[in-house]
Amino acid sequence: MRSAIILAGGNSHRLGVEKALLEFGGRPLICWMAKTLLSAADELVVVARDQKHAKRLAEIVSDRTLLDQTHSDRVRIHFTWDRVSGFGPVAGLEAGLGMARGRFAFAAACDLPFLNGMVIQRLFELADPGRGYEAAVPVQPNGYFEPLHSVYEREKMQASCQRALESGERRIHVPLQELVVNRVSKELLLPMDPELLSFFNLNTREDLEKARALWQEKGKKG
Repeated sequence: MRSAIILAGGNSHRLGVEKALLEFGGRPLICWMAKTLLSAADELVVVARDQKHAKRLAEIVSDRTLLDQTHSDRVRIHFTWDRVSGFGPVAGLEAGLGMARGRFAFAAACDLPFLNGMVIQRLFELADPGRGYEAAVPVQPNGYFEPLHSVYEREKMQASCQRALESGERRIHVPLQELVVNRVSKELLLPMDPELLSFFNLNTREDLEKARALWQEKGKKG
């Protein structure tokens, strides 16, 4: 069983709006992401910042008019929230991994409009326990990790995140250091994503404008 996790609990100070609810093609971004993730995994866990926020996201993501889901799709989506506040993606990952049931889980930030199901499936393959790996993490040429577009061995990464929270650690790369990581060159993903758009995220208004222009250019439909 494969799991997918969306970390939707963060606040965007630079954009000034909730990234997960940014509109693309007439629907909230989180609905498009959920649709892609359900094509690559057996279940989806959405992590909110608190219980009230989780309820709001559930109402949006579970709306079949927004996601074009069947009933079986909807029951594959679960919602939870950070157990501790102020710890960013470390807390979100810990909560999401705690609810997920698959041995491996793909974790994504909530601001990735061009997620690619084939790339996600390839990362699951590259997190090969037969070769001793506990994670598959894309790496940029400068060595920078993409921890919120990665696959993790669920139990190991959750335990590592728990230790980070207990020690007051907020940096996501710290729990990652405890795992045996397959550092995946992005070049390996080019056959599935020639422009590597699956890593395009939304940090500024300029990013948002560019993403919406690309969305129309790629012919995505609402």
